[in-house]
Amino acid sequence: MKVTAIGTGYVGLVTGACLAEMGNHVMCLDVNPDKIAVLKAGEIPIHEPGLLEVVRRNVAAGRLQFTTDVDQAVQHGTILFIGVGTPPDEDGSADLQYVLAAARSIGQRMTDYKVIVDKSTVPVGTADKVRAAIAEELARRGADVAYAVVSNPEFLKEGAAVEDFMRPDRIIVGSDDEQATLMMRALYAPYNRNNDRVMVMDVRSAEFTKYAANAMLATRISFMNELALLAEKLGADIELVRRGIGSDPRIGYQFLYAGAGYGGSCFPKDVKALVRTGQENGQDLLVLAAVEAANERQKRVLSDKVLARFGEDLAGRHFALWGLAFKPNTDDMREAPSLVIIDELLRRGATLSVYDPVASQEAQRLLAGRPGIAFVERAEAALPGADALLIVTEWKEFRTPDFDTIKAQLKNPLIFDGRNLYEPTLMKTLGIEYHGIGRGAPV
Repeated sequence: MKVTAIGTGYVGLVTGACLAEMGNHVMCLDVNPDKIAVLKAGEIPIHEPGLLEVVRRNVAAGRLQFTTDVDQAVQHGTILFIGVGTPPDEDGSADLQYVLAAARSIGQRMTDYKVIVDKSTVPVGTADKVRAAIAEELARRGADVAYAVVSNPEFLKEGAAVEDFMRPDRIIVGSDDEQATLMMRALYAPYNRNNDRVMVMDVRSAEFTKYAANAMLATRISFMNELALLAEKLGADIELVRRGIGSDPRIGYQFLYAGAGYGGSCFPKDVKALVRTGQENGQDLLVLAAVEAANERQKRVLSDKVLARFGEDLAGRHFALWGLAFKPNTDDMREAPSLVIIDELLRRGATLSVYDPVASQEAQRLLAGRPGIAFVERAEAALPGADALLIVTEWKEFRTPDFDTIKAQLKNPLIFDGRNLYEPTLMKTLGIEYHGIGRGAPV
């Protein structure tokens, strides 16, 4: 099939590359010439494990192209995926300006039947707005061209997006057009060889499913973070509690890890947008409002522990910080807890040496001009002379560090672990003062 992917961010680029991998001829469009230049040079503008290899392989095979030419991109694809950003507006609602701009661009140029697919995470009712925008442009041209608008939300985890696309656990298709539904089934047939993962439903239910899924996962995280705060008061260990409740098949183990709060491009934005949607429809979503509030508080828990240990004035204090990205295997810094922690420590007068395997460049861009931060190229290089080590992102390389080196390099053998990577009893044995999240009293 001929496919166009509009947008070359996490959603559009992964979608385009993975569809090309299955033999489709895909053209990826972006209005940002810098992104397209990077892609044409054989690189990718984001960090996503495995994606670069897929892109290069399919470019070499002639199945994947990149362009800034909107006319060419619209004419190329019979199926056009809209995978542009939907950033939060000032009131928390999703900003649809880029989605609707893409829809209008399609309506201004299409000359034959198209299936327009909303791949971005969008509020319920967006397909109606996309359909109306295209109809308005067609009417302005005096053109009578058939088309369908489909909702096909993505369920891609940053850091595992290629694997998630190639081996999906479900493929949601919201469609009320029989021809469009058949085309979407044909497009996704290669991903369904073992069993049919396609779930066809009405468009509004498909749009809602994406928000509901992210809201549920965010709820589990905030729920465990709240329990972790109480566990510290009670002297209980939240990791043992997690194992205890996770063994119940009705609950399961996923997304039950207490930590320094969630971030990224999805959970914070989507929870806000769903809360706003509820308000617009006269339905207060009390649980999700609490999820959001709990997460904002949780992002300050690690810095609060530092203040409790060293006092409110951190002038003259120096800290090592490992992990800047909001999660491992990505360089995404959007809504990252590390930014909140860094801001608070700097505000209190501390200085920092920070390390992340892939996100340092993005962090330097975001923190440009902030005095008191030194970026280092190795985890160990952040340690010398620091009053303590803070761990904010659970990169694999942090799981089994050389604790003798940590003790020798730090002023004090002291770790604030925002991801509960280490066992308190082991830290006590090693002579390291350890502050985890919900692990009972510090050891």
